[in-house]
Amino acid sequence: MACKRASAGTGGGDFVIEVTGLRLRPLGIDTLQEFVIYMRRDCHVCRAEGFEAQTRVEVTLGDRQIIAKINVVGFELLAQEEVSLSTSAWRALGAAPGDTVWVMHAPPLDSLSAMRAKIYGHRLEGSQFNAILGDVAAGRYSDLHIAAFLTACAGGRMDVQETIDLTRAMVDVGDRIDWGRVPIADKHCVGGLPGNRTTPIVVAIAVAAGLTMPKTSSRAITSPAGTADVMETLTRVELDVPAMRRVVEREGGCFVWGGALTLSPADDLLIRVARPLDLDSDSQLVASILSKKIAAGATHVLIDIPVGSTAKVRSDHDADRLEVLLEQVAAANDLQLRILRTRGSQPVGRGVGPALEAHDVLAVLRGAASAPVDLRMRSLVLSGELLEFCGHSMPGAGMSDAGRLLDSGAAWTKFQAICEAQGGLREPGVAPLRDVVMAEQDGYVSHIDNRRLSRVAKLAGAPSASTAGIDLHVKLGDHVRRAMPLFTLHAEAAGELTYAMRYLETHPVITLADKVPA
Repeated sequence: MACKRASAGTGGGDFVIEVTGLRLRPLGIDTLQEFVIYMRRDCHVCRAEGFEAQTRVEVTLGDRQIIAKINVVGFELLAQEEVSLSTSAWRALGAAPGDTVWVMHAPPLDSLSAMRAKIYGHRLEGSQFNAILGDVAAGRYSDLHIAAFLTACAGGRMDVQETIDLTRAMVDVGDRIDWGRVPIADKHCVGGLPGNRTTPIVVAIAVAAGLTMPKTSSRAITSPAGTADVMETLTRVELDVPAMRRVVEREGGCFVWGGALTLSPADDLLIRVARPLDLDSDSQLVASILSKKIAAGATHVLIDIPVGSTAKVRSDHDADRLEVLLEQVAAANDLQLRILRTRGSQPVGRGVGPALEAHDVLAVLRGAASAPVDLRMRSLVLSGELLEFCGHSMPGAGMSDAGRLLDSGAAWTKFQAICEAQGGLREPGVAPLRDVVMAEQDGYVSHIDNRRLSRVAKLAGAPSASTAGIDLHVKLGDHVRRAMPLFTLHAEAAGELTYAMRYLETHPVITLADKVPA
């Protein structure tokens, strides 16, 4: 049995304690980015230290340390002197089966006092945000702590300076890339519009035009798919910073999941907790978007804000407020920003869900006759704006320049090259289970509820089940007859398909009217 002596203190002087090492056994339990250690209740270390389920502990392996939450497991999974780790904790420690780890009580977190102050409505200074985000990025905060922090910052409880300080703190706790040239382009959509998967197309066009565009993207927060989820059905997106830099230096751009990087690393930890809460406040949204752009070295960022009654941004008034906040935070960080307000009245493309959206992206890039016209046109508008913003195209000529790059196949060629540099391009899968939802009457499509549509796609399994989601067959204004297909549900599990269909029985997604909508 391995033992070592360690110093501990409570403010009144240090004292020496003996710590017993425990042998690691892999169990292959995935908790996303949450660090968990699995221990037997009768483990001698648990008994000696008074550890219980949910206790936060410090786990040490060599010169690496993490803070992990204890989960108590049955006797049949682990031997008396064995422990296990979640896959993310395993990776963070660089552990191997049979390694010895040391488990102690986690040190107290001074930043919790700042978090509690925010809960009680006090404004925070930059140093306090730095302390909180530093502890979040280091894995010292439990999901409960993160949820409390997110909630305390939501609902208009953050002023402009706090949002600026939060953004800077999120950048400062991670790495920051300097590409040594200008402009470095980026583009982001604030979300809320199902199927609006323009980013891969815009990146392909912009890089084919000669711009540098190192695109980092998040996974879904409140939607059935994020850009990283979609691109993961096509190529490898979990690249570290050196690998990302190699791809960008070689091809001019990339498609990388931000959670695999050390760029604004706290952001993806916050996103993981915000996802089940369905929480997306303006301040957190702005800090999340801009911290990633700043850390990735962007100098010119185009922001797409879809506005619609069932989109994330529901009115021009809400868009005005968000635009002002984005512009103020960008200016405080010397970031060039252009905002484009677009229509958010209905989904874009046909697919809603990672693989289904990837099929739409490929159709547009390949110039297929079946490519969704609205996705193509929206991508060209955004690409044209970005080309003009970065000085590549003359004012008013950006969209036509983008169209030539798309129609000539140059964008498709560049997209393939980027994917090959990241590990290869593959075709997205197709769900094994499908169910068609038919129109129950004749009429015209007068309304499509974006929020309910997203909900149905998530109930069907998206984004965790990459081929799950919805394939839309109609758009606003279309005339349909009774028993015509409105959309097809895709799922990988029968239970999820049934769950989604039951939801539709009481929550209609598409509304039909007798007349063409105004």
